Amino acid sequence: MTDCKKQIRSSVISAPNNYLVVTGNITPNDTTTISLSRTVNISGQVNSKPEFNASVTIEGSQGGSYPLTATGNGNYISAPLNLSAAQSYRLKITTSDGKQYVSDFVSVKNSPPIDMVNYTLKNSGLQINVSTHDPANKTQYYRWDYNETYIIHSMYYSHYMAVNHDTTAIRPADQQIYECWVTDTASTIVLGSSAKLSQDIISDQAVIAIPFNAEKGFIRYSILVKQYALTADAYNYFTLLKKNTEQLGGIFDAQPSALRGNIHCTSNPAEPVIGYITAGTTTQKRIFIDHNDLPGWAISKPDTACSADTLLYIRITVTKVGPPLISTAAREVYDQIYGGIKIPIDIVGLYPTGGFTGAFPQCVDCTLRGVNKPPAFWK
Repeated sequence: MTDCKKQIRSSVISAPNNYLVVTGNITPNDTTTISLSRTVNISGQVNSKPEFNASVTIEGSQGGSYPLTATGNGNYISAPLNLSAAQSYRLKITTSDGKQYVSDFVSVKNSPPIDMVNYTLKNSGLQINVSTHDPANKTQYYRWDYNETYIIHSMYYSHYMAVNHDTTAIRPADQQIYECWVTDTASTIVLGSSAKLSQDIISDQAVIAIPFNAEKGFIRYSILVKQYALTADAYNYFTLLKKNTEQLGGIFDAQPSALRGNIHCTSNPAEPVIGYITAGTTTQKRIFIDHNDLPGWAISKPDTACSADTLLYIRITVTKVGPPLISTAAREVYDQIYGGIKIPIDIVGLYPTGGFTGAFPQCVDCTLRGVNKPPAFWK
């Protein structure tokens, strides 16, 4: 009531920085995926900026060069390479503007098997955990990544579909839009270390927390957890990255620190590069969780913004003078269903006095958020 408010404008959030961001792991005996992108301004309208048309190559410390193939969206992939664990490897990148980047040579750190992926129910929701150990006591530093897949249902089941913008037909099974599968990638950095323990054992490391009654638990949920073995330097880098990206904002949180990865711009040594390349085999494990495994979890939450309206069949009124007239109700059918504004749900009554119920696509079409065919691993 007595103080003034003044908006603070910082040049940091609108600075014209365009730094290269490199993520990925060189996998000796499996597919290697390297992702390239550029930093974007906090004040900008773009959330991501993939790096296209780059040349990406894996090089061995004792010889050997393995080019990666661009697959779109800034991803570069190689087929399984069967690389030797006796060598160290690095990444060499040439961007479309001719700039060159190289990573340090990194030793191969193979991940031990994952012992178990399980879950615990808490008052706040569902927590996914991972456990592992290395009998040789050589790993000590771990990172986990994950992909989540779950089933969603639309608010309404569409039995009919518009065809050629002028008629309707029964919707075939292969074009159903009621049940879909949604896949999300990891949004946090998950790390664990046994360096201060007498044995190399990680027990019930939390991977992700899912809030109670979240949509992921409505029907069926699956998570694939991937495990990486890290060097001490890589672990320290990801720890700092986690603090900088996930633990800032509160007055008691750590202050942001400069990230120094193992990738450098050889064309301009002063240019910062964000990322840390690791090398080593990964291990993974998947679990499924059904709604019945989650006592008290809601089946679904009605979308109060959705409603099914009744749209009548086309009706033509023949006049004695002038051309036939399409009734207002018929015009609504053309504008709403055949114009793609609403999707037909079911038949109401009989022709010519009946019609369809219809609703907006976001209430009927689950493919706006996922795919209507189960993934290959689904069971």
